[in-house]
Amino acid sequence: MRKKSTSGALTVRAIAGTRVVLLGMSVEPGARSKLMGFSIKRLDHESGEEKYLPNFLLLKANDKGEKSDHSSLKNPVQAFQWSDYEAMPGRRYTYTVTSRLSAAKALKDGDSVTIEVKTEDPATGKHGVYFNRGATGWQAYERVFGKLDPDQVPDRAGYKWLSRGLEEALIAFIAQAEDKKWGLRVAIYEFDYLPVLDALWGAAHREVDVKIVVDEKSETKSPGVDNAAAIRVAKLEGKRKARTKAEKIPHNKFVVLLKDGEPVQVWTGSTNMTKGGIFGHSNVGHVVRDPAVAAEFLDYWKQLYKDPEPDPLQSWTVKADDQPERWAKDSTPANLEPARNSTTVVFSPREGIDALRWYAKLMDEAKEGVFLTAPFGVSKELFAVFQEEKPYLRYLLLDHEHKKEAKIVGKIEDDVKNEVTVGAYLGSGNWNQWLEEHLTGFTSAINFVHTKYMLIDPLGDDPIVISGSANFSRPSTRSNDENMLIVRGDTAVADVYLTEFMRLFSAFRLRRRVKAKAGKRAPAPKTVASVNGNLYLDPSPKWADKYYEDGTPAEGERLLFSGAAA
Repeated sequence: MRKKSTSGALTVRAIAGTRVVLLGMSVEPGARSKLMGFSIKRLDHESGEEKYLPNFLLLKANDKGEKSDHSSLKNPVQAFQWSDYEAMPGRRYTYTVTSRLSAAKALKDGDSVTIEVKTEDPATGKHGVYFNRGATGWQAYERVFGKLDPDQVPDRAGYKWLSRGLEEALIAFIAQAEDKKWGLRVAIYEFDYLPVLDALWGAAHREVDVKIVVDEKSETKSPGVDNAAAIRVAKLEGKRKARTKAEKIPHNKFVVLLKDGEPVQVWTGSTNMTKGGIFGHSNVGHVVRDPAVAAEFLDYWKQLYKDPEPDPLQSWTVKADDQPERWAKDSTPANLEPARNSTTVVFSPREGIDALRWYAKLMDEAKEGVFLTAPFGVSKELFAVFQEEKPYLRYLLLDHEHKKEAKIVGKIEDDVKNEVTVGAYLGSGNWNQWLEEHLTGFTSAINFVHTKYMLIDPLGDDPIVISGSANFSRPSTRSNDENMLIVRGDTAVADVYLTEFMRLFSAFRLRRRVKAKAGKRAPAPKTVASVNGNLYLDPSPKWADKYYEDGTPAEGERLLFSGAAA
């Protein structure tokens, strides 16, 4: 849900996802001469609690050590985009955003806007989207659980906090299959998290028809060897079919739910069924409660169950759905893109890279903004769009920054319309508001961002969300077993993905700005942040100057998220 309201010189837009509400603010240029920031008050209609959102940064006069009042009333937010990360799914919230102005002795209120929104409930509707906490949760984790390992926290509270509903939703999806009237068809790459395997074992013992296609291409290395061992422990050997003949990797992560032999729902996304996938790096699970979409996944699963060689599977995917090929080659309106208000599926492997070319075409023709997560780098087709001058902002979130990524970041950051950041975490530094962070240790190659999604004009009335198992790469398109959902015209789905993207992007952007060491494939347990800059909020309205410089990313971000006129 998104709403916009204006009062006086202040415009505010609220975008509500499931567990994040993003607020975009703007004031008219002539009204910012005394602007010290914004206070943000939230009313939770279910609990009745009303409070000001906190600000880690303080005005110097308000620094009282551990007794400091961090409310945004006393220490106004000096940004034009802010988020509430404590929201819960399916709840009504009212936000009151007030301009705080400099005065002779104290701050005073300026214009004020009040907006009521309701967060999305992923348990209802056609689409249910579940994001875990991701590695950036460790700053807040330290404040809640200290330095305790999740295994040391009673009642699995640490794991529940990191899961943020992802594990619970996956197990609940499986639990819908109650008896022999139901079936489950699984295609999975990494498959060694025993609670999920146990849920499938439980379903099988309720006489649910369970069949699993799992990567066992290699009998000597992960994930194949780990998958085989976990399946033996879970006593699911009779339910599994080994996928051994993929050209590269069988990279799917989906489950089709059947009733009376007919497909009714599908779970897909980027989440491997491992401890690292569910609790470590950022991941998404996406439920589609649409029999037609579930049927497409079931047909694909039936092909995978035959363990085909690459060539026949490539031919099948193109014959089953040749839309990317038509999109890339035929520019007539009927063939250019999926219908408005539709959900389209693109399976891999394919005979060519037309799907990648089409994603690049969507980026190239965007009107307001592009948002991309790329855990394994950026393909040359997409990279070419980042290199071009565009009137809209493009956001890129990378997991790590090795030689290839460093070159990419360096090149495309030169374009002022690109905003790029990379996974990182904080060690001991001289900002005493921030605690030393520690990674879970559940992952190694990818520690921060494992999602694979692209958002095209997510704040418009016709957004496109592309999300699934496939990295935006040539191997994922031509050689791997993969799937992607293309959801067009669903603003609720776009709101969920956008708010989660900015949650991660904002967290990593802060770490990048304070020179936290960029994430590596196997980072040390601790990194040191070398902080250059002011410990406190700006004592003058000059903090806002960069947001009004023509053509800068800061100005573009203010206008984009607030929806204010330029």
